[in-house]
Amino acid sequence: MPDTTRIVILGGGPGGYEAALVAADHGADVTIVCNEGLGGNSVLWDCVPSKAMIVSAEAMGWMQSAYRLGVRDTQDQDDIAGTASVNMAAVMDRVQSLAENQSRDITQKVEKAGVRYVQGIGRLSDRETVEVDRAEGGSATLQADVVLVATGSKPRTLKFSEPDAERVFTSRELFSLRELPPRLIVVGSGATGAEYAHAFARFGSEVHLISSREQVLPGEDPDAAAVIEDSFERWGAMIHRRKRAVDMERSADGVRVKVAPSRAGEVAPGGEEWVEGTHVLYCIGQVPYTDGLGLDSAGVEVQDNGAIPVDGVSRTNVRTIYAAGDVTGHMMLASVAAMQGRNAMWHALGQAVSPIRWDAVAACIFTSPEVASVGLDPQESDVPMHTVHLPLQGNPRAKMAEHTEGFVKIHAMQGSGTVLGGTVVSAGASDLIMPITVAVNSRLTVQQLAQTFSIYPSMSGSLQETARLLLGEPAGEYNPEP
Repeated sequence: MPDTTRIVILGGGPGGYEAALVAADHGADVTIVCNEGLGGNSVLWDCVPSKAMIVSAEAMGWMQSAYRLGVRDTQDQDDIAGTASVNMAAVMDRVQSLAENQSRDITQKVEKAGVRYVQGIGRLSDRETVEVDRAEGGSATLQADVVLVATGSKPRTLKFSEPDAERVFTSRELFSLRELPPRLIVVGSGATGAEYAHAFARFGSEVHLISSREQVLPGEDPDAAAVIEDSFERWGAMIHRRKRAVDMERSADGVRVKVAPSRAGEVAPGGEEWVEGTHVLYCIGQVPYTDGLGLDSAGVEVQDNGAIPVDGVSRTNVRTIYAAGDVTGHMMLASVAAMQGRNAMWHALGQAVSPIRWDAVAACIFTSPEVASVGLDPQESDVPMHTVHLPLQGNPRAKMAEHTEGFVKIHAMQGSGTVLGGTVVSAGASDLIMPITVAVNSRLTVQQLAQTFSIYPSMSGSLQETARLLLGEPAGEYNPEP
C-alpha cells in the first residue's frame, strides 16, 4: 500500500459519511461516491423526513388536550382540535427543507474534514478500482486500497404494487403528496407502516392498516403492540388483522387492494376481499441495494436477497472490501449503519475495534406513544431473568402532560441482577431508553440503576422505580393497579 491509504466509499448515508469522517481523522485519502445528497436514504427519504412529518402529526394530538390543560382560544371554545386541519403541502415543504438542510450540514462537515465528494454512480471493476459515471457527465476512475460499500436499501415492492407517486406510494415517493389522502390504505404493520398509519390517522385521513399478523408490530413486545393498537383505534384507524395484500387495482379517483387471509404471515386460500381507498402506501420492507455495483467483478459474495455478508468488523469475504448499513441485511437502523462504517475504517486502518454487540442496539418506533427497546427478550432467550412491568399511570410527570399511556419494562438476570434489556412505551421513549441501553452495554445491575438519582417529577423516574421493584420483587412480574 502507498504511505497514505486510499479509501473509496460507495454511498453517502450514515454508514458512508460516518466512515469517511473516521478515516479522514486517521489520515486516509477518502472519497465518497454518491448519486444524491449526503445523508442517503436516512436523511433524504426515511428517518429525518418521516420523523419530521410525525412531529406535525403529534401537534394534532397536542390540540386534543389543550382545553383540558387550560389552553383556550379567545372564545373559550373546547373544540380547538375539531376546527384544526392539516396543510399537507406545508408539512411536506417543511419536511423536505429539514432533509435538505441536514444533508447540507453533513456535506459541509465531511468536506471540512478533507473528504472528496464525487456525485455519481460508482461500481467496482475489480478489487482495487472504482469506475464512476458522474452526475454532471463524463466518468472517472478511482484507485482504492480499501473500498467500503454502504449503498443502503430500497423499498420492497410487489409485482402489482409499483409506485406512481400519485395514488400508489412507498416511503420514498410519499413526500411528493400535496394534499391529505382522504382514505389511505397502509399495507404492512411493521415499524414503518405503523409510524405512517399513526401520522395520517392524526392528520385526519381514514386509515386502513393491513396487518398480516394478529397484532401490529409483530417483532416487538406484545404488550407494546397492544398499546399501539389501542392508540390507532382511538384515532379512528381500522386494522385489518391477519390479512395479506395479493392484488391491487387503480382507477382515476382511487385504488383498491385485494387482501386474503393470512396464517403465520403466509397467504391462506379463500376469503379474499377488496379494501377501498383513495391512496395506498406499501411498507413491506427494504431490499439491500447491490444491483449494478460490480460486486461479482471484485469477487464479493452476495446472498440471494441481495445482502452482503460481513464479519464482526464489517469485512466481506474480500480482505480489502468492507460493507456497512442496510446493504448488509442486518438491523436496518441508521445507528447500526454508522457504527458498522466506523468499525470498518478503524479495522482497515489498524486501530483496535470491538465487534458490534447486537444485544446492546437500541431501536425505536415513532408511533404515539413511541416504542423503544434494547437487549434480550425473555421469550426468545434461554437466560433466566426476572421482569418488572410498570405502567405509567402513577407517574406524576406523565399525569401532568397527559402521557400516562404506556409502561416501562426491565429484564434482569436472576441472581446477579444484571440488566439484560427493556422496553419503554411512552412519549419520548426514544430518549428514555438511553439509561437502559447504557446499563445493558455496561452490564450494570438493577441495584446500580435503582440507586442512581432521577429528577422528580420526571418520566425517567419510572425507570428508577422499575429497577427498585426488581430488587424487591425477584419472583416475577409486578403489575400495580392504575
